[in-house]
Amino acid sequence: MSQQNSSGNRDGSAGAANTGPPHSAPAKPIQIKVVLLGDAAVGKSSLVLRFVNDEFQENKEPTIGAAFLTQKVRLDDTVLKLDLWDTAGQERFHSLAPMYYRNAQAAVVVYDITRAQSLDRAKSWIKELQRQAKPNIVIALVGNKLDLVADQENEEAEDADADADADADADADTDAEHTTATEGKERQVQTSTARAYAEESGLLFLETSAKTGEGVVETFTEIAKKLDLNQIASNNQAARPGQLNSGSANVNFLSEGSQSEQRNTDGCAC
Repeated sequence: MSQQNSSGNRDGSAGAANTGPPHSAPAKPIQIKVVLLGDAAVGKSSLVLRFVNDEFQENKEPTIGAAFLTQKVRLDDTVLKLDLWDTAGQERFHSLAPMYYRNAQAAVVVYDITRAQSLDRAKSWIKELQRQAKPNIVIALVGNKLDLVADQENEEAEDADADADADADADADTDAEHTTATEGKERQVQTSTARAYAEESGLLFLETSAKTGEGVVETFTEIAKKLDLNQIASNNQAARPGQLNSGSANVNFLSEGSQSEQRNTDGCAC
């Protein structure tokens, strides 16, 4: 999958796209509003940045209000323009959330697999969406920060090898030191637990790492496959009846016209 900033084709190379019949015009993209919700510091902004720009920032500033980015993808023969609203996780911004999930076709509710409390917060967001958002909204429950668990497992394996020839007292000391060093990085939310909740609630479920990119593209791919594109296209008046479909499909980033736009806002122009 390739991607490019929207400014990348504003030169002579754009002419390559005009090779079809003179009267044929590219289909208008289907606009999809996607909102990201979740507790503070679970990695919502990092997930969006990885998806849109394939980047990761180690020390990203907290989102104020909400950030807005876009990405164009191709679903089979259809172009989707994903409007991604990355909301702030701090409690003081909770009252703004309805402005962002209002009329959203999809929601990504994120939790941190190393913080059990963040899953409880995610469940609260899901209940709110089910009460107040569009009835047919597609909701994905996403457990982020798989990289922290992988790092811990690697450290534990190295410790086991190093301690193989040590006596019992040395083993105990090493274990205590290791527990302190990796505190906060142990998995607190088991995959089976979160998956069972998602299945019971009719949600998509994935685990991701914004740092490594694992599962990020898959998250938005699965969301795109679940969307009722016929209904959305009808509502947007963007396509002929019968042109679109939902279900099994191939999703690709567009090499032309992928967009990245970000702003912090305390209001909503959606």
